[in-house]
Amino acid sequence: MTTTIKVSNDVRDRLKAQAALSRRTLGQHLEHLAGLGDREARMTSLRAAMRATSPGDLSSYRDETAAWNRIENG
Repeated sequence: MTTTIKVSNDVRDRLKAQAALSRRTLGQHLEHLAGLGDREARMTSLRAAMRATSPGDLSSYRDETAAWNRIENG
């Protein structure tokens, strides 16, 4: 199923040129851009969660990670 979206001619031309450079159809390029937007939202959420991590939890995480690294690297 497809649909029509309305964008200015300038935006359409930019998107078509970007798609051509990446050897994608315009639909594939829009899907790629949507994926980038999703990824950006996940990274923003992750950064916020990291900033909200308490010093005690961060220390515990680092200790546990170091222990697992010692086990893996023997």
